Amino acid sequence: METYLLDWANLLLRWLHVIVGIAWIGSSFYFVFLDSSLTPPEDEQLKKDGVSGELWALHGGGFYHPVKFAGAPPKLPEHLHWFYWESYSTWLSGFALFLVSYLWSPSVYLIDPRVMQWSPGGAIAAALAFLVVFWLLYDAICRTLGQSENGDAKVGALVLVLVCIAAYAATQMFAGRAAFLLMGAMLATSMSANVFFWIIPGQRTMVADMKAGRPVDPIHGKRGKQRSVHNTYFTLPVLFAMLSNHYSFTYSHPQNWLVLIGMMFAGAAIRQFFVMRHGFKLGRNPHPWKYAAVGVVVLLALIVWLKPANLATSTAPKEVGFVQVQPVFAQRCVMCHGEAMQSKGVRLDSPAEIKKNAQMVYQQAVVQKTMPMNNATAITDEERALIGQWFNAGAKTE
Repeated sequence: METYLLDWANLLLRWLHVIVGIAWIGSSFYFVFLDSSLTPPEDEQLKKDGVSGELWALHGGGFYHPVKFAGAPPKLPEHLHWFYWESYSTWLSGFALFLVSYLWSPSVYLIDPRVMQWSPGGAIAAALAFLVVFWLLYDAICRTLGQSENGDAKVGALVLVLVCIAAYAATQMFAGRAAFLLMGAMLATSMSANVFFWIIPGQRTMVADMKAGRPVDPIHGKRGKQRSVHNTYFTLPVLFAMLSNHYSFTYSHPQNWLVLIGMMFAGAAIRQFFVMRHGFKLGRNPHPWKYAAVGVVVLLALIVWLKPANLATSTAPKEVGFVQVQPVFAQRCVMCHGEAMQSKGVRLDSPAEIKKNAQMVYQQAVVQKTMPMNNATAITDEERALIGQWFNAGAKTE
């Protein structure tokens, strides 16, 4: 019953997380597009009111005319929409999903004894520390160098180094699947912390100063914009990390930390292309095709590098019958898929059940190599090859 309820919690939290994540990322992408697409106002009254940019758009059968003020508007509107619950709800649902999927059963999903032998409590503490320590170091870099000369370049370079160090450390401490997801959670935590600790407080200070009739310090807008830009570059790396658990050929590679860094770098480069292409259309910068090209080249290089090797077949007979694979199922699979424990509702303790689940076994154990989870039962490549030959020969159980 516990497994059944956890599956429901996983499903509902994942559903919620995707919905609110779309809302957050969508609004972030929209405002980056908006900032990059604004042009100086033509209307004299808008200029007098302090409008620095405007955009005319057509969507859903209606015309829209958003404007941006260089500082504070002449009058604070009665109804002001704040963009923060998209961020908070994404982080809260994501952390709850991380709790249910990984922290609830650390010995199964978080710990891989072949990588590092942890106690469950130690692994949980280390995973949570990743979220906190990265944010503190990232925030310190932004505080120290963010407003200096060429601050954006300095911050970007140091954050890249920090992400690389974190990726290597995570993959040397946790199961590959968990390490990839933890890196996504780490970046997403910093994104939401940017909103919580910098963007929203700065905006609240600006509004409070306007209501009190005090001059509005532009530093709050600059800091908020800087953190918002950082967030938009984190988005594609975070999305890859969240999706990677479905693709074992990435996180199960011996140099999985390089795979992770490469995919995240490609995502950030491609995001740069989309950010700058709006400015190119208005003649503000050269065509940013080089960033897209770099991202695509990195992806192609990874595709070539990660191509699967042929399964070992030297010690496996050419014709494999059920009598030869049944001991493999009994030794490597029944522990979690037998009468006592029917993980995910799958049993592999009888010929009929093995026959029924043969396709799934082939995909999970031979093609993707995701099962056994973290290879807890130490199945060998030769045994995987044996199962593959048996399946390709018709998966007979007679």
